[in-house]
Amino acid sequence: MDILQIGDKAPEFCLPSDGGKNISLSDYAGKKVILYFYPKDDTSGCTLEARAFQAHLNDFRQLGYAVLGISRDSLSKHCKFRDKNDLTFPLLSDEDETVCRLYDVLKEKSMYGRKYMGIERSTFIIDENGLLSHIYRNVKASSHVNQLLEELGK
Repeated sequence: MDILQIGDKAPEFCLPSDGGKNISLSDYAGKKVILYFYPKDDTSGCTLEARAFQAHLNDFRQLGYAVLGISRDSLSKHCKFRDKNDLTFPLLSDEDETVCRLYDVLKEKSMYGRKYMGIERSTFIIDENGLLSHIYRNVKASSHVNQLLEELGK
């Protein structure tokens, strides 16, 4: 599989969302999308990042962007995470890792000496033509949303 690069067509997908319906990238044709991948609902970094996206959701919308979050968690976990943190943007469930593989965000990680495959916190900015305009990999949960606002608001 080729590694995604800026200017590439964003890989199409269709995933179930916490809102109860399937969401496809094609649903956003002609619109700009912030597609962010995060490791796990209800962990400290992922909660911090999701809350930051929510806090600045109107700012992103004013810039013309929709925000979509993806992890491998189940829809029931997404719903609990959404409700606990008052999130109003869609969370998509990629339990079989199909979309994670398309965007090459699964990486070997290590915790307490145990190696496992997990999602590398990553964000893909998709322009209104469906092309990747920015790719951010291995981002920091604490500063990423502010970095995006600064770069996309220019």
